Amino acid sequence: MTQHFIKHAEWPRKHSNKFDCVFMDPPDNIGLQYKDSTDNISAHKYGIRMFNWLSAGIDSLSDTGTMWVSFNSQYTLLVARMSDSILQSQKNLTIKTMVQTFTFGQHSQYDFGNNHRPLWRFQKPDAKVYTDQIRCESVRQKQGDKRADPHGRVPSDVFDFPRVVGNSRQRRSWHPTQLGEGLVERCIKSCTLKDDWVLDVFSGTGTALRVCKSIGRNSVSVESSLYYCTMIAAEHDLEVLNP
Repeated sequence: MTQHFIKHAEWPRKHSNKFDCVFMDPPDNIGLQYKDSTDNISAHKYGIRMFNWLSAGIDSLSDTGTMWVSFNSQYTLLVARMSDSILQSQKNLTIKTMVQTFTFGQHSQYDFGNNHRPLWRFQKPDAKVYTDQIRCESVRQKQGDKRADPHGRVPSDVFDFPRVVGNSRQRRSWHPTQLGEGLVERCIKSCTLKDDWVLDVFSGTGTALRVCKSIGRNSVSVESSLYYCTMIAAEHDLEVLNP
């Protein structure tokens, strides 16, 4: 039986168990109003927190684990510097930089609109990529080309998923922002097998929990807001656990 837990806790924290996958979508620090706080601190403080988040996430991985981090594009250079520092101390770690593109992005009349979001993958040395689990329909298949691989193609490093807008069936109106389930599913499927364990920090609306339920992964979701924990727990008939 697949197990799921929702914990009301601050991140980072130590976990006695190691995880096959850590998924991290931290606050963007762009002034969003959450239920219990405002996402607006100094760049210096945000940088310290981001470094602690990345370090704690990596420490939570098993020897075959993979961590996915989705973050706001304005912090690309910051995350790059931090990642370089982490690589200096963990020589066996590898990083692949990817990007999520989406429709209905942030448009501007005065500059180029923002329609992408960095998506970085951190892997332990024995981590595997299960490409056959994430194959998608190719352009050749869509066009009826007989040369197309009937199993589909392995996606590129550009993940094209729509942004979860207000009228999306996935949208939880009680939270200001959320990632799409398709994006999270591809990330988790690419690095886990059935019954593997996934740690979702900054759980938000519980997107990773929903995905794990649908694809047969065990999950632990961590969220600092008791209100959001309660909403997630109610949706899935779970009990909120406190540290």
